[in-house]
Amino acid sequence: MAHEQMTQQMSDKPGFIAALDQSGGSTPKALKLYGIDEEAYSTEEEMYCLIHDMRARIIKSPAFTGAKVIGAILFERTMDGAIDGIPTAQYLWENRQVVPFLKVDKGLAAEENGCQLMKPMPDLDALQSRAVGKGIFGTKMRSVISAANADGIKAVVAQQFEIGKQILGHGLMPIIEPEVTITIADKAEAEAILRDEITAQLDALAPGVQVMLKLSLPSEANFYKPLIDHPGVMRVVALSGGYALDAANEMLSQNTGMIASFSRALTEGLSAQQSDAEFDAELAKTIDAICAASVAG
Repeated sequence: MAHEQMTQQMSDKPGFIAALDQSGGSTPKALKLYGIDEEAYSTEEEMYCLIHDMRARIIKSPAFTGAKVIGAILFERTMDGAIDGIPTAQYLWENRQVVPFLKVDKGLAAEENGCQLMKPMPDLDALQSRAVGKGIFGTKMRSVISAANADGIKAVVAQQFEIGKQILGHGLMPIIEPEVTITIADKAEAEAILRDEITAQLDALAPGVQVMLKLSLPSEANFYKPLIDHPGVMRVVALSGGYALDAANEMLSQNTGMIASFSRALTEGLSAQQSDAEFDAELAKTIDAICAASVAG
């Protein structure tokens, strides 16, 4: 029953997906933006405890509910953790009505043909089995495109869909994320190649099979509308990719049917030094703005 409800929510409920999946490499920067410098911790374990506390504070905030935040992407250690003694994914769904996803990639390989594939994931099947047992609905995995190189982009999309099918085999919904770097000069050209490659992979899916897509905000408004309308796509979500919150929301609002899945932009303005009232007010304002942009599109 819960899986059916989650599927319905992810298919058509207005709102957006919160990306709370900073990994080991990006955690120090996320903590610094939150007002916690590296001097505040001396071990990796202490660092992860601090980022878990930040995520728990966000999740427990009154505005963080399925009314506007329809899903949340978790880091593996966050999934393995708990909030108020309740496993994180269970807490999200049962206490906040937010659908839980899990980041499954292990980082990026060295750049080749202007792109970075994902590193091998030899333990993916075991991780997915654990995720299913913890009530996770879907997964997310990220590659990076930094040039309009047809061979590189083709390889990125092929790898994403190959692993996506492996994930589907566990009954999980894959969020396929081939991120186009927003600062490259040939971003529009890269997006055109990417759209064609994704379309070819979607057309090859068996009838009734769906995936989700997480894409950089496009240079041309509604450029990804054909993907949004494709029967093989449950939802297309946008990453902020380095855009400030206001700019990301403005671009998102111009893309019909695309919803947000912001990470850094979601936590913009939040600080460990804020009182709970200040923190909750700032987060509520951000959630309202991101949801409005998602619905406007």
